Amino acid sequence: MADPFEVRMRFTSQLQHLNASVNSSQKAAHYALKYRDMDEDLHSCILEQLERNSMNNRANIMYFIEHLCDMAQRENHPNFVRMMQKDILMVVDAVAPSDGSGAANVKVVRRVLAGLQQKNILQSETVTEIEGCLKERDTVAEQEALTPIDANGQREHQQSQTTAVKVNGMTRPDKRQIEQRIEEDRERHKRLRESIWAVGDEGDEEFDRLWDEVSDIGEDDYIAAEEDAMERRQALGVEF
Repeated sequence: MADPFEVRMRFTSQLQHLNASVNSSQKAAHYALKYRDMDEDLHSCILEQLERNSMNNRANIMYFIEHLCDMAQRENHPNFVRMMQKDILMVVDAVAPSDGSGAANVKVVRRVLAGLQQKNILQSETVTEIEGCLKERDTVAEQEALTPIDANGQREHQQSQTTAVKVNGMTRPDKRQIEQRIEEDRERHKRLRESIWAVGDEGDEEFDRLWDEVSDIGEDDYIAAEEDAMERRQALGVEF
């Protein structure tokens, strides 16, 4: 039997190093399901890391939660799903806090909630209730508006580009975190476009659907085809 402390430490490390790739979320989800007998302890790890990490990492954990619940549901281990349903409001408050510090994560929360609802993990009433809270958190001013103004009316420059700065009680992300978030969002949008254009394994489903939408050939179709052929012959100057 694996050492519970070691399992917890490794899972914590995986959560801290999540990124925009699907592989990192799937790897952590597989690890959690591998040690499903410690599900309550691993669930507490998720909640702890949501409180302790940067807003970027919290967004990654939010996406991971969708992967975990989906895999747990498919592998018939409802405990992870049940605990996440119970604590979903706590999760949302951590990823997109009411103080506005996680305004950039509101879209992430909405996207994951929609996915969980589509997979029948969350009820529509729960998602609607949370959406009411998110509307209030999606009205934060632009980052420039958060920059303090000095006595001369000029906006003060950040003292450091490598450390987060607190402005009006909220932690403002540093330059590295902003660049990392832009790159991760770009990767997610790329995957989203790929999934839109992805073709299923069956292959003939789209053909069958289009075929069913086309009406049967009638006499009018033959007349229209003959008229088109006649016009083409006349255009080519062919006499019959």
